[in-house]
Amino acid sequence: MKTTVNLTSHISHLECAVSKEKFDHRQVQTFCENEHEGWKAPLYAQYDFSQPVDKNILKTRESSLWRYFEFLPVLDPANVVTLGEGMTPLLSLNNLAETTGVNKLLLKDESLNPTGSFKARGQAVAVSKMKELGITKCIVPTAGNAGGALAAYCGKANIEVTVVMPKHTPEIFKQECRYFGAELILVDGLINDCGKLVARIKAEKGYFDVSTMKEPYRLEGKKTMGFEIAEQMNWQLPDVIFYPTGGGTGLIGLWKAFHEMKAAGWITGKFPKLIAVQTENCQPMVWSFEGKHQNAAHYQAKPSMANGLAVPSPFAERQIMEVLAESKGFAVSVTEDELLEGVKTLSKKEGLFVAPEGGALVPAMQKAIVNKWINRDETILLLNTGSGYKYAENLM
Repeated sequence: MKTTVNLTSHISHLECAVSKEKFDHRQVQTFCENEHEGWKAPLYAQYDFSQPVDKNILKTRESSLWRYFEFLPVLDPANVVTLGEGMTPLLSLNNLAETTGVNKLLLKDESLNPTGSFKARGQAVAVSKMKELGITKCIVPTAGNAGGALAAYCGKANIEVTVVMPKHTPEIFKQECRYFGAELILVDGLINDCGKLVARIKAEKGYFDVSTMKEPYRLEGKKTMGFEIAEQMNWQLPDVIFYPTGGGTGLIGLWKAFHEMKAAGWITGKFPKLIAVQTENCQPMVWSFEGKHQNAAHYQAKPSMANGLAVPSPFAERQIMEVLAESKGFAVSVTEDELLEGVKTLSKKEGLFVAPEGGALVPAMQKAIVNKWINRDETILLLNTGSGYKYAENLM
C-alpha cells in the first residue's frame, strides 16, 4: 500500500455482539459464545472517535477501500494486502426507473472488484489482519465467490488456504481457487455441509477459520460499501437499500458503517431501510422475519442458481434480524425464475450483466412497490454483489 501520510487505525477493541464483552484486537480472535445459555455470536471491531477524523482527508487518498484506513482494523499499513478492491461505481438506472415509476433508482456495482464480487472487500481486510497477526494457514467453507477471493488474497500474502465448496458450484469458481493455489475440497450439499467439514479439518490441522462472521474482519471490509455509498452520494444516504442476503455480512456491515460515520460526524439524518432479499429455494431469514420458524437452525434449503443466497442457517441470524428491526426493514423472497428474469432485465435495460443474487433485487423491489412496503418516490439503491459472467454456467 503506497502512502505518503501517517495512517492510524482508530480501532480500540473487539466486542461481542450479544454480551458486549470486550476482547483484545491485538490477539487472534474468532467469535464469542456462552455455553450455559447456548449461543454463539460475532465479534465487532470498535473504534475510538474521541480524536476526530476529518472526511476532507479523503480528497488525497487512493481510490480503494483503504481510503477509510482510520475505520479499519489493520494497525500497520505495511501489512495491507490489496488487489485494488473497493470504490466501485454507483450507477443511475434511468431506464428501469422509468419503466417501474421509481423517482430515483441507483445500483452499487460490486462486480468490478477483484475476483468479480464484493467478497474481495472482506477477504482483503481479513487476510491483511491475518498477515498482521502471523496466521499462516486458513480454511473457509464457501458457496463460490468467498473462496475464490480468499484464495487470491492468500496467494498475494503467501498464506496457505483450503477452500471447501459444494460440488454443484459452477466450474469457474473451482478453477479460480486452483489457479490461486488453494487446496480445493468438494462436498455433496450446501455451504452448511461444507461448514461441518471445515469444523473437523480445522480441529485436526489447526487452521484459522475464515467462515462468515466467525472471525471479526471480513465484516470490516464489507462495511466499506456503506462508506462509499455515503461518499458517492455527497454524504447523503438513500431511503431504501435492497441487499441480497446469504450470510448477511454486507447487510450488517452497511448498518455498522452508518453508525460509525454518524459517530465520527461524517453523516447526519436518518438511515436507510434495509431489505434482505432471498430466493424461495433458500429463505431462512424470510421465515424468521415472518415467524414461520423459531430460528433457522434446522431450515431445509434447496440449491439456487444464486449460489451466494444458498445459506440455510446463517451464523449471524440474530444480528441480521436486529438490523432489519432497527432499520424498519424486512425480508422478502423471489422465485428462481423471477431472479433470472431480473438478470435479463438489468442486461437489456441497463447494459449490466449482474450475478443472479443481484438479479433477485429487481423482482424484490417490484414486489415491495406493489405491496406498498416502499414508495416509488423514495431513493432506492440496489446492491449488486457480483458479476454475471462468473455464473454463465448457471444461467444457460
